[in-house]
Amino acid sequence: MERSVTRCTTLSALAAVCIGPALAHHSDAGLDMENVVTLDGVVTAFHWRNPHVYFTVVTEDVNGEPVEWALQMGSTITVSRMGWNRDTLSPGDRVTVHAHPATDGRPYGYLDSVDRMGGLSTGEAFREPDETVPASSLQGRWLAKLSEVPRFPGGFDGFFLAHLKFSAKGQAARDSYDPFSPENPESRCIGRPTPALIVSSTRYPMEIEFLDDDKAIEIRSQYWDEVRTVYMDGREHPDTSERFPSGHSVGYWEGDTLVVDTRNFTNHRSPYQIGVPSGGQKHVVEQYTLLEGGTRMAVEFMLEDPEYLAEPMTHSRELIHVPQLEMTPFDCNADATNMFRMELEP
Repeated sequence: MERSVTRCTTLSALAAVCIGPALAHHSDAGLDMENVVTLDGVVTAFHWRNPHVYFTVVTEDVNGEPVEWALQMGSTITVSRMGWNRDTLSPGDRVTVHAHPATDGRPYGYLDSVDRMGGLSTGEAFREPDETVPASSLQGRWLAKLSEVPRFPGGFDGFFLAHLKFSAKGQAARDSYDPFSPENPESRCIGRPTPALIVSSTRYPMEIEFLDDDKAIEIRSQYWDEVRTVYMDGREHPDTSERFPSGHSVGYWEGDTLVVDTRNFTNHRSPYQIGVPSGGQKHVVEQYTLLEGGTRMAVEFMLEDPEYLAEPMTHSRELIHVPQLEMTPFDCNADATNMFRMELEP
């Protein structure tokens, strides 16, 4: 099957509704992202939940037998910025769906586009942030411009696959990983610690707040509702026996640059969404610098974990000050996050 080059096709008596590949924080593990299947059928359910919006469609197989497909989209946060809402699709809607199918042959796919009979307007595509009100400090909300960050097939997965070099232990763990099994942390609504909040900043804003007379800084991400306290009072990291889901962060200033050093992470089976774990040796150093004019902030991180990574990884990007965006909760739903294992009840 050849890869479809048509992202949205308007069929006779159908109005096009397009969701392009820019909804990039899905996991493409177990999905054929090079090919697209076309399904004609009827919507049976539409689930407006995080971490992914899903809908199900009943179609017919080659023998005329009914088959129910589950179609995965981005989160409610990213999909709503594309113009969708919880009422966009309803049971009974007749649709033509274009999707990247599961590689194991199950009736499951990641949505490429959908056309609904009778017409449907979903608003504008995801808009890039505007550089508006300048910030006077690092405190505020920040989001990357998608057009300025190099793109990789597979979104979040593809980014780390392109940048990480695995140790033998890391590669073995990746090879043995089954994203459709309960070992996937996402199936239990377990998010991903730093540097995930920086990598996900193309879609989910991060927020920095100074606390307690600047003795501490809180860094929050809309992605998985991560909240991390950075201690600025000169304390050291605790003993390595004390470990935390978001790690333990201490910070200091190098001129105008905030440096955040994070260690003592708890074990995580797939913090990069590709089955390579992190453990007690994981170490992340981040740098944040407000750029001239205050509408942008330079961000850089170094990630090392000698147990699973053959060498350190570094990455840098610029974020835009976006006080106009709300930090709405991610609120991962246990039923929705299990749907990729086909366990969601109708």
